[in-house]
Amino acid sequence: MAELDKKDDAVDATPGISEVEVVDAASETAALAAIEAPVDRGEPILQVRNLVKHFPLTQGILFKKQIGAVRAVDGVSFDLHQGETLGIVGESGCGKSTVAKLLMLLETATSGEVFYKGTDITKLSGKALKAVRRNIQMVFQDPYTSLNPRMTVGDIIGEPYEIHPEVAPKGDRRRKVQELLDVVGLNPEYINRYPHQFSGGQRQRIGIARGLALNPEIIICDEPVSALDVSVQAQVINLMAKLQDEFNLSYIFIAHDLSIVRHISDRVGVMYLGKMAEIGTDTQIYDHPTHPYTQALLSAVPVPDPEAREGRERIILTGDVPSPANPPSGCRFRTRCWKAEDKCATEEPLLAIPQRFKSVDSPAAHESACHFAEEKAVLAV
Repeated sequence: MAELDKKDDAVDATPGISEVEVVDAASETAALAAIEAPVDRGEPILQVRNLVKHFPLTQGILFKKQIGAVRAVDGVSFDLHQGETLGIVGESGCGKSTVAKLLMLLETATSGEVFYKGTDITKLSGKALKAVRRNIQMVFQDPYTSLNPRMTVGDIIGEPYEIHPEVAPKGDRRRKVQELLDVVGLNPEYINRYPHQFSGGQRQRIGIARGLALNPEIIICDEPVSALDVSVQAQVINLMAKLQDEFNLSYIFIAHDLSIVRHISDRVGVMYLGKMAEIGTDTQIYDHPTHPYTQALLSAVPVPDPEAREGRERIILTGDVPSPANPPSGCRFRTRCWKAEDKCATEEPLLAIPQRFKSVDSPAAHESACHFAEEKAVLAV
């Protein structure tokens, strides 16, 4: 890797994330060298620090005046390690998809940094930015609208090669597309068909093949199975797990379904109203949740066993989700939390290991943004 310099000032108050080794990419050549350098398995490949995205609220027609902002993402920090899957869950509107768009640079961040191999990609342009876009790909939520109905499957999967011709020479592209179709479990002879001739699961496989076309290192999956039948969901999830091992991929997997996230994820982050409420391994989050919001989410998961369902405590949250344009002071979850006290309204909790668990060797010792974090017996998913 290119020569690295440790960043002197802390970029986040969260103790559970690694220190960023910032690449001194003063020139485009240095940035390209850092981006193309390999990363050892288990080392951070993507490091997000204090990511913020505010959408302005304006009034007026001729003379627009900003009267506020929708705080879609409001200070999110996490690490993605090489070869792992980080699941992100939360209610609709909590900012999961906005985080995905910010990481893909489809939206411009209001503030914050996204380090890919030590290079802040939010400040890149030219060839360096093009190289980052090649190495970070996305699988979209809706397999019906994410594929151009006027293009054949061969054109859809092969389009990335028009933008990055160095990956596949022109005469070799048809063979490459057919290989990708075979990899995702589709007949290579389907190359001349159109999207409307496929089922939902097959279309999502086409989307995955398009994401794999440029040999990326990271794939961001924005609810890739939410529009599919349950049986097809299992097929797509198993395919993605197989491809991760085969192509040495790192995933950010965004979803609503907690059972699916646990099946594929190594670590899980729970988001609420633009912030990360809790983050840890799948065992820590599902079997030893410490944040009240996570506990409420897990208690809402359907259980197939009638006897277990009868003896289960169901946590019913009161009130509505606050508006991201006017979030509560202090802890954002306090308006719906049964543990809320005066401290929660005045002090914003840090995403950190709770004090009571710091000296204990327990799965509960993971980052949780709650002043009164504690374990609660919630039936495992």
